[in-house]
Amino acid sequence: MLIRKASGEEMLHLWGFQDEITASPTAKFYYRNITSGNAVFWTLDKDGELIGELYVFLNLEDKDFADGESTAYLCAFRVKKEYRGQGLGSSLMNAALKELKEIGFHTATIGVGSDKPLNIQLYRRFGFNKKVKDCHYDPCGMDENNQPEYEEEAWWLLAKDL
Repeated sequence: MLIRKASGEEMLHLWGFQDEITASPTAKFYYRNITSGNAVFWTLDKDGELIGELYVFLNLEDKDFADGESTAYLCAFRVKKEYRGQGLGSSLMNAALKELKEIGFHTATIGVGSDKPLNIQLYRRFGFNKKVKDCHYDPCGMDENNQPEYEEEAWWLLAKDL
């Protein structure tokens, strides 16, 4: 198993798009941030297959999520179902958090649905114990007008000190 940083093109392929032109507004947002250096696409590779992903945004419009200096936002943390429970996701998360600390960030944030107790438990285990706020907008999920998507159900922004 290999933990590595991947390219915007790899993200588009993983999400099922041929290129930026055919990508959804959200995929375009991720792609542009990865290629500009404002986001890092971390992957778990097993025998050439991407089995996990985690994105780290360094600076976002809503500074509670990521301010470009001390706070970074982690999102879209996923591991394929058949590989869960083996510590692979923990290794991926720990690699991203370690690098954030090494490059000078002091806080990491992550979003979680208030109705997702297993995800809340997982993030608490990683140290995301401070609730920053309730959210209705995903700063990385874009609508067709390239505006953050509104979500009826509130979700939590959690933080941890690095």
